[in-house]
This record gives sequence, C-alpha cells and structure tokens, in this order.
Amino acid sequence: MWGRSRIKLGIHGCTSATKGPPHPRRNENVKAYVAVTDQDWFEYLSGLQDLDEVNFWTPHPWGGEFRVLQKGELILFKLKSPHNAIAGGGFFEHYTELPISMAWAAFGEKNGAVSLESTRDRISRLRREESTPSDDYSVGCIVIVEPFFWPPDQWIPQPGDFSPTIVRGKTYDLSRGTGAALWGQVISHMQSPSDAVGEPSAPTEVLGGYGEGAPRQHRIGQGTFRIVITDVYNRTCAVTGERALPALDAAHIRPFREIPRHYISNGLLLRSDVHRLFDSGYITVTPDHRAEVSRMIHTDFDDGESYFAFHGRQIHMPEETSLRPDPVHLEWHNLNRYRG
Repeated sequence: MWGRSRIKLGIHGCTSATKGPPHPRRNENVKAYVAVTDQDWFEYLSGLQDLDEVNFWTPHPWGGEFRVLQKGELILFKLKSPHNAIAGGGFFEHYTELPISMAWAAFGEKNGAVSLESTRDRISRLRREESTPSDDYSVGCIVIVEPFFWPPDQWIPQPGDFSPTIVRGKTYDLSRGTGAALWGQVISHMQSPSDAVGEPSAPTEVLGGYGEGAPRQHRIGQGTFRIVITDVYNRTCAVTGERALPALDAAHIRPFREIPRHYISNGLLLRSDVHRLFDSGYITVTPDHRAEVSRMIHTDFDDGESYFAFHGRQIHMPEETSLRPDPVHLEWHNLNRYRG
C-alpha cells in the first residue's frame, strides 16, 4: 500500500493559486537534495501509516557533517534503476552518527525495516561485509521529518542531468534551471484534493513553508527528539557528566501529555537512573540551571548519598542558548514534580 502525502498546504506568501507553483526567492538560494534511495527502505516505509519521521541511514558515516542541506530544506527520494524516478521526500532536520543498535532504539521501524536484525543485514550487504548479531558499527543518520511517499503513477522521472555515476545524491537550487522545474513538479504533486473538501478556495502555501525566503520549522517526532537532545548536550548527562552513550536518555521536563509536541527546550539529557529519579520527583533542575536532590530519596529508600553529591551543581547545557532548558518548564517541574 502506497502512502500518500499528508503535508497540508495553506496561505503562506503567495497571492494567487492561479499563478502557478510558487518558488523560493532567488537571493535565498533554497536547495533540495535528490538522494539515491534504497528500494527496500522506500517500499517498507511507504507501507506504514502516519509517519512523522524516518531515519535515512547511510551504510557508512557521512564524515561528521551533512553539509548539503540546512535544517528544514527538502530531501527527495530517488529510486535506482530500473525506476530512475523521484518517489517521495521529506524535510532535513538533523544529521548524526550512531551505533546501529542506537539508531534502531531511536527509530525502530522508521529505519525502514521490520527489526534490528533485518536492518543490520541490509546495511551489511551495502557495506559488503558479513553480518553477525554482535555487529554494532556506526552508520550515518540523516533524520527526516514529515516524510511523504507517492504511488508509482506520481513518480517524477529523475532530472536529465542526474548522472548514473552519482552514488549518494545531487543538490539543486530550487530558484533556477533544472531545480526550478523540479520544484514545480514537486509542488504540483503536493496539492491534496482532500484538503479542499468543504473549505473555501485559498491561495497555496509553498511546500515546507517556503515562499517567504526560508523553510519553516517542522514538527519533530520522538526519535528525532531523542537524537537531537543527545547531540546538543554533546552526549553528556546534564547532571552527572556521564558520557557512556547507551546509558543516556532524552528526558522531557514537562511530560509529553502536558505539552504534546517535542521541543528541545523541554528536554534534558540524563543518565537513565537520574532520568527515573527526575520523573519521580527525587531530582530536579532549578530555573537557574542547578541540580537539586530531594531529601526524600534518603527518607524513602535509606540511600542516595551518591546522588547528594550533585546537589547544587550547575548542569551541563547546550552551547546554543535557544536549545537550553526553558526556565518556565523547569519551574513547572520544581512546583509539580519535585518532592523537596
């Protein structure tokens, strides 16, 4: 079963639906990346429903950074021969490199396979290596949000200048030449007739929020939240300084049921035991970003000396101010969860 696009289009920077597909401003140089895509990965994911994110993994790490796109720019899935067609896409959110076990723990079936073993076998074939259950090599993880998959009758033939020798992909400027023509085809495919049912005719929003010169922010899923929190905290527990990656959890400050969207400023990277104590109210972080340990941890469990060592300590935080834990959320935790 082929999944249809679920990207809604609305008013955003275009004055008339009759003027044809809008495009990014020339001076913003907004790009799309046409990525060579594994057929099995695409077919598996296109059969799943309501995907909010996928891991577009690479069998070998990209090399530290994914410089071909900025956050929010478009990535398109280009199937190999005999199809040689663009069959869907999504929006680039983050790049990281992870052991395959952690990529599976974060994204599960959103890696494009039914199990960790299946994912490992597929990657091993592409790496041209024998696979064993103990293999935990690192893979590149291109995290894509709001993915869409078109049925075969909507696939777009690959651009004429897409050489058969290209192994990874090719970047296009959407404001000119081949990129602009490709953009027009993508936009036409993203018009969803169901969106117009029962609604007045309205101008078209540019796919992904383009049209004011820059991509918009996109919703991120649980896996993306987990991976981005891990990286913005430099893979270091905010409270203890622990750096053993399998022991670290992305924690919500206010529970997801309270704020049903994943915001990085509502997150902390915590060692798994500290995460549990944080959720239970035995540990908190103050609005001025200091750890506090409740005396109740000793009262309730006749233990906790190792945790009291962190009391009053300034936590480790992301370098970028906008990604640091929001004092409003921390105050909520202090007042509603912390046992004092």
